[in-house]
Amino acid sequence: MHQQTLLNQLREVTGTTDVQLLQQALQVSNGDLAEAVAFLTEKNAKVPQQDDTAYYQTSQVASDRYISVGSQADTNVIDLTGDDKDDLQRAIALSLEESSRAFRETGITDEEQAISRVLEASIAENKASLKRTHTEVWSDSLNPHDRKRIDTCPVGLKNVGNTCWFSAVIQSLFNLLEFQRLVLHYSPPARVHDLPRNQKEHRNLPFMQELRILFSLMVGSKRKYVDPSRAVEILKDAFKSSESQQQDVSEFTHKLLDWLEDAFQMKAEEDREGETPKNPMVELFYGRFLAVGVLEGKKFENTEMFGQYPLQVNGFKDLHECLEAAMIEGEIESLHSAENAARSGQEHWFTELPPVLTFELSRFEFNQALGRPEKIHNKLEFPSMLYMDRYMDRNRDVTRIKREEIRRLKEHLTLLQQRLERYLSYGSGPKRFPLADVLQYAMEFASSKPVCTSPVEDIDSSAPPGGTTGQPLSQPSTAEQDPLPPLESSGPASLPTTAATAAQQQRVPIHKPFTQSRLPPDLPMHPAPRHITDEELRVLEGCLHRWRSEVENDTRDLQGSINRIHRTIELMYSDKSMMQVPYRLHAVLVHEGQANAGHYWAYIYDPHQRCWMKYNDISVTKSSWEELVRDSFGGYRNASAYCLMYINDKKPFLIEEEFDKETGQILSGMDKLPPDLKQHVRGDNELFDKEVQEWDALQIRKAQQEKLALVAAAAAAAAAAAGATPAASSTSPSSSSPQPMSIESSPPDNTVAQQEPEYMEQPSPTNDSKHLQEDTERAISRAAAEQEGRSPEALLNAAIKLEYARLLRFAQEDTPPEKDYRLQHVIVYLIQNQAPKKILERTLLTQFADRNLAFDERCKSIMSVARAKLDLIKPEEVNMDEYEMWHQAYQNFRETTILMMTGLELFQKTNYTEALMHLIYSYQYNKELLSKGQYRGHDDELLGHYRRECLLKVNEQAAAMFESGEEPEVTTGIGIMNDLVVPCIPLLLIHDAERDLLAVEDMRNRWCSYLGQEMEPNLQEKLTDFLPKLLDCSAEIKSFHDPPKLPTYSTLELSERFSRVMASVGRVPSNGR
Repeated sequence: MHQQTLLNQLREVTGTTDVQLLQQALQVSNGDLAEAVAFLTEKNAKVPQQDDTAYYQTSQVASDRYISVGSQADTNVIDLTGDDKDDLQRAIALSLEESSRAFRETGITDEEQAISRVLEASIAENKASLKRTHTEVWSDSLNPHDRKRIDTCPVGLKNVGNTCWFSAVIQSLFNLLEFQRLVLHYSPPARVHDLPRNQKEHRNLPFMQELRILFSLMVGSKRKYVDPSRAVEILKDAFKSSESQQQDVSEFTHKLLDWLEDAFQMKAEEDREGETPKNPMVELFYGRFLAVGVLEGKKFENTEMFGQYPLQVNGFKDLHECLEAAMIEGEIESLHSAENAARSGQEHWFTELPPVLTFELSRFEFNQALGRPEKIHNKLEFPSMLYMDRYMDRNRDVTRIKREEIRRLKEHLTLLQQRLERYLSYGSGPKRFPLADVLQYAMEFASSKPVCTSPVEDIDSSAPPGGTTGQPLSQPSTAEQDPLPPLESSGPASLPTTAATAAQQQRVPIHKPFTQSRLPPDLPMHPAPRHITDEELRVLEGCLHRWRSEVENDTRDLQGSINRIHRTIELMYSDKSMMQVPYRLHAVLVHEGQANAGHYWAYIYDPHQRCWMKYNDISVTKSSWEELVRDSFGGYRNASAYCLMYINDKKPFLIEEEFDKETGQILSGMDKLPPDLKQHVRGDNELFDKEVQEWDALQIRKAQQEKLALVAAAAAAAAAAAGATPAASSTSPSSSSPQPMSIESSPPDNTVAQQEPEYMEQPSPTNDSKHLQEDTERAISRAAAEQEGRSPEALLNAAIKLEYARLLRFAQEDTPPEKDYRLQHVIVYLIQNQAPKKILERTLLTQFADRNLAFDERCKSIMSVARAKLDLIKPEEVNMDEYEMWHQAYQNFRETTILMMTGLELFQKTNYTEALMHLIYSYQYNKELLSKGQYRGHDDELLGHYRRECLLKVNEQAAAMFESGEEPEVTTGIGIMNDLVVPCIPLLLIHDAERDLLAVEDMRNRWCSYLGQEMEPNLQEKLTDFLPKLLDCSAEIKSFHDPPKLPTYSTLELSERFSRVMASVGRVPSNGR
C-alpha cells in the first residue's frame, strides 16, 4: 500500500504516467522519493516522452482510497520546459519539501486543501447571495407555497453557490437506502464529549451530525428543497485556504467517503469488543483486486483495495472497452507464458466487488501545449445492467480464453474490413469510388451512342453564351444522318433545347445499361466511344456485367462476415456462466460545460416508481432512459456522464425500505427517523407552517384592503357623478379604450354589485370616447330610420341588434395579423372567446347607457332606457364576478398587446436590452392567455421567435463587452448576463422546444469558448464565477424583474400602432431563427 502511495505522489510531481517507469524509479532509488525524481528527470532529459502514454493512463488503478483522481486544483504552474536540469530538480525537490512540511504541520493533504478552496468559494458565493434583492435570480421565492413540497416528491437541495457538485453526490448517496439508514442511525462514540484527540475527529464528527440533519430534512421536510449550507460550512472550516475553484465530483465523492469511513471507524473501534472492527462504509463502497504481472521478467502478485474505480474515456466506445483496457497493462501474453520473459505488464482481477460499485470516468485531460485541462466530449455508452463476471479472479482462465478468441476475431475483422474498403474505395488517385459503381459507369460509357465525331464540332463558336446550340437532341436519326445539324437562331422554337440543356447541367438521369442497351431518344448527349463494333460491345457488356455481379457478391460476403464477427464478439460473454454477477445502474452524475467550469446534476433510478428521476439542485423531476442517454453518453452538446454508480442486483437490501419490527409495516417519512432527528424535522416543519400561515394571513389582509379601497373609490365616484351636471359629465374622465365597460355610466342603486372593473376607471383621450360614441350614435340613427315612430325601448333593442350584427361580422372575419378587431371592441373579443350571452348583453347595454352620447331627445331617451334596464338586472341574472372576470381577461389581453407591441418596436430600433423584458413578459402572459382559449392571445410562435432572437442579441452584446477586456465594459457585460440572460434561460428550457434549446446552447457555447483563450486573471476569475450560473440546466423559474411600466393608449391609438408594428415585422421566418 505504501508503494502505491509513493507511485501516486511520484506521478503527480513528475507528470510521468508510465507505470513501469515509475516502478523502475522507485526500485532504483530504494524507495527514496527525491532520488526517484532525480532518476526520472535525468531519464526524461535523455529520452523524449512518447505520445502513446495514454495506453498506460487507462490503468491507473490502485488504492483509490488514497488517490486523488483528476485533481487540477493547484493553480501554481512551474515551467519545466527549460534545459537546466539542476533548476528542474531543485523545483521538484522544493515542491516535495513544501508539500511534506505542510502535511507534517497541519495534517492536511494537498487534496484536502484543493477541496477547501472550492468550499471557500461556495460559502463566499452563498454569503453574497444573501445580500441580493428579491429581483435577482438566485433568491428564494417570497411565496412559501412555491417552496412547498408536493406530497412525497423527493426533496431537492439548494445550490448555495457553486455547489451543484455537492447536490449531485449527496442525492446519489441518499437514494441508497442502506447508506441513508447508516447515516440517520449513526451515533457518535461515547468519548465524543471529551476533547477530540486529533484533527480528523474534530472535523468528521460535526460533519456527520450535520449530514444526519440534512438527511432527516430530505426525508421528512415539508419544504420543496432544503439548504445544505451548514454541512458545507463544516467542510469549509476543516481546511485553510483562500483560493477558489469549482469542485470536481470524483474528488469530492472520494474525500466524502474517506470522512465517513473515519467517522464510522471510530464507532466501530469503540464497539468491537476484542474483534476486528467492521466499518460499514468500507463494506459498502470498497472492494479488492489482485494485481498479477511481470516486471522485467520477474513475476509479482499482490492484493489492493479500491473505492472509486477510475476509467479513461478517450479512445473507447463503451464501458466494457474502458474496463478491458483498465484491467490490462503492457503485454498480456507475457503474463501467462514462459516466452518473452523480459517484457513487463500486469492484469487486474477483482477478488471482491463492493455492493456499490462506482466508476469514475476521466473526461478531463491536460493539454501540455496549452498548459490547461480540456474536457473530452467523446461519446461513451454504458448499459443499465452490467455483468462483471469477465473481470472476476475466479473466471480468470475462462476470460483469458475468451479474450484470446476476441483478439483473434478482431485481427480477422481488421483484415476483412481492409478488404471491404478496397471494394468500397477503389482507385489510385485522391478520389475513390465503389468498384461496382466504377464498372457501372464503364458500362454506361461503352453503351452510349456518339452524336458527332467531336465534342466541339456541333457548337457554334459565334453563338453568344446562353444561346441555342442547334437542333434538339431528341431527334437522333437526324443527328446520325448529318453530324453537323443546321444552326437555328434564338427564338421560340429553340426554347425546349435551352431548357433541356439547363436541366442536363443540374442532373442527368443515369442510364442503366443492363436494362436498356441503347441511348434513349430523349437523353441529351454525354461522352461516348468514337468507334465500337457490335461484337466489341457485346463482349464488353458481358465482361462488365459478370465482373459487377462478382464484385457485388464479394461485397455482400464481406459485409456478412463482418456482421457475424461483430455479433460473435457481442455474444462472447452472454452464456449464463458469465452472467452471475449483475450490477444495476443506480445513478449517473452528469457534467455540462468545459474543464474549468460547468454544472452538475444526477439521474437516479427509483425502483419503486420504476422510473428515472432527475435531481438538478432544487428541481426534482421525472425523467426517462432516453433523456439520460442523451445527456450522459456524450457527443451531444457539452453534457456527459462523469461518474457511474452501479449496485449489486443480488443485494436488494441496498434499496429496500425498512420494516417495523413489531407491525411488519414499511417505515416511511418521519417514521424512518430516530427520535432526535424526528424532533428536529418537526421543529423545522412547524417553522415552515408558521411561515405559510403568516403569508396567507398577509394575503387575506391585502385582499381586504384592496376590496375596501375599491368600494371607497366606487362610492366617491358615485357621489361625484350624482352632483355633476350633464356638461360636467361630458368632460369626465373615461377609460383607456372605448369598450363598453369604459364608458362612464350613472351610479346604480347597488354601487358595489354593479362596480365596473378597475381598468375601466383609467382616463382616456377624448377622441377615444368620441370614437365609441360615434359608433353608438350611428347604430341609434340606423335603428330610428328602420323603426320610425317606435318607442325608445324598441329603438334601443333594434340599435343593440344592429351594433351586435356589425361586431359579429368583425369577429367572424378572417383578417391578417396586423388587423385585429379584438383591439377595437371588447364585444369582438367576447364573441370570439364564446362568452355567455348575458355578459354580451350587459356589455352592450353599458355602451348605450353612456351619458356622453349626443344630447338630442332620441339619444337621451334611449340612454335612459338602457340605464333603467341596467338597474333592473338582478344579481342572479348576471353573475358580476363572472362579468368582471371576462373584462379583466380583456384588460389582460390589452396589456399583453402593449407589452408585445412595445417590445417589437424596441427590437426594431435595436434597443435589445429594453426590448427583452417586454418580450419576455408578453410571451409569458400570452402563454397564460392561450392556455384558456385559442383566441385569448396572440401568435405564440411569433412572440417566441422574437423573444429568442432578442435574447441572442443581448447575449451577443454582453459577449462583445466581455471581449473588449476593458473593466467597465466587462463589468457591464457580466451584469447584463446575470440580470437579464441567466434568469431568462429557464424560461426557454421549461417547454423543451428545439429552437429554444438550440438558442440556449448557442449562448452557452459562446461563453464556454472563452475558456480556451488567454486572458487576464481578473477576466478569468469573472468568467469562472459566472459560467456555472449560465450552465445551470435547472428549469426552475427563479425570481425575476418587475414587469415594465405600461403607457396608456386609446383604442384607436392602440389599434393603429399595433397594425404598423405587425405589418413591419411580418411573419416568423421558416427556420425560426
